[in-house]
Amino acid sequence: MLRALTNSIRRTRPCPRKSSSVAHILPTGTPIEEETLPHYKPEHYYPVKIGDIYQARYEVTGKLGYGAYSTSWLCRDLHYESRVNKYTVLKVSTYFPDHPTVTDREFRAYEHLAKVDSSHPGQSLIRELYDSFDLQGPDGTHRCLVLQPMHMTLLEMRGLNPRPFNLPLLKMTVMRLLLALDFLHAEAEVIHTDLKTVNLMLSLEDSSMMADFAAAESENPSPRKLIGQSRIIYNSRKFRRPSGGRDYGLPVLCDFGEARIGKTQESGPFVQPYMYRAPEVIFEMPWGSAIDIWNLAGLIWDMFEGLHLFGDIFDSKDGHDPFKHLALMVALIGPPPTEFVRRSETTEQCFDSSGGWVAHQEATMPTVSLEVLEKRLNGKEKELFLAFIMSMLKWLPEERKTAKQLLEHPFLVDYSYL
Repeated sequence: MLRALTNSIRRTRPCPRKSSSVAHILPTGTPIEEETLPHYKPEHYYPVKIGDIYQARYEVTGKLGYGAYSTSWLCRDLHYESRVNKYTVLKVSTYFPDHPTVTDREFRAYEHLAKVDSSHPGQSLIRELYDSFDLQGPDGTHRCLVLQPMHMTLLEMRGLNPRPFNLPLLKMTVMRLLLALDFLHAEAEVIHTDLKTVNLMLSLEDSSMMADFAAAESENPSPRKLIGQSRIIYNSRKFRRPSGGRDYGLPVLCDFGEARIGKTQESGPFVQPYMYRAPEVIFEMPWGSAIDIWNLAGLIWDMFEGLHLFGDIFDSKDGHDPFKHLALMVALIGPPPTEFVRRSETTEQCFDSSGGWVAHQEATMPTVSLEVLEKRLNGKEKELFLAFIMSMLKWLPEERKTAKQLLEHPFLVDYSYL
């Protein structure tokens, strides 16, 4: 699936092109897009302009989005005549002096994945990297990844239809994700560490949407702010909806900015979103691919039930409260076994040697259960679903089902995602 990662450390100068239409200029006093992010500094961002051409190949046609570590742009690939391959996504990293960005880590993960010789079906369910290069900005070097275009994230899809997933949609999504994880864990020895709806994107089945995006930007340029003589901040533009009976595509695993290579990682720094954080990560124990399985259980619950399984884990100032988090784990899956408690001295702050909860002053044990929290299913269907979730929520990482084993679970065996 992955193409050879050639020209990975090339540098280039943009070739500017001018839009034939007049854009709406926004006032400089009101923050927009990346300016609204905490700790925003303009020098961290490369000043991409619509119409620029990088590597004498990638012509920027419009802005797709932004984040703390990168901006994303739809580009026309001038080396391709084929309509299918004509467009790519350019992810331009921010530059932090003396601090590697998630884009650097993502590139290293893709570079590692490109060396894996495999026919595993899960490999095709991971977003493809086409190319990479560096841009030398005014303040430093920015890593650029040229990626497979995608339609939208599952988070954005849920915004269009706020109802929780139904069972067929849930099972299709989970099976595709498990196939991708089985490839990552079993063959590539990569741990994703950051499974969430924003990192699952829908494939782009209607390729004309990209040409229409570029045409819309040319005919009706996005509003923008002019910052001095060299920097423009654009409003992002969304793809139109698929037409002609085409669907919204299928889930693909994306964003390897927090991925780790290797079977076992040492404790710290913390990984995973707070609500999906595995207990061995909280206690700063060594961890491996089983943290993705714990994460997956929480993600599945959120998608199907419409509420976070581990949502009530924050203090009055919205900071993560590990005591509340661990107490909720005990309430939902029972106390940890002695073997888990022995793996870190830190556990004595919460548990006695037998796994009994001792942090009563820090957190009260909630009176909840998975059976009570699950409200959408009944009978055998509910029993299978809860057993599926419980097979992932184990204190001891080695007792959690692997991605391959989960694909064979009775909850999924009666369903094919094909």
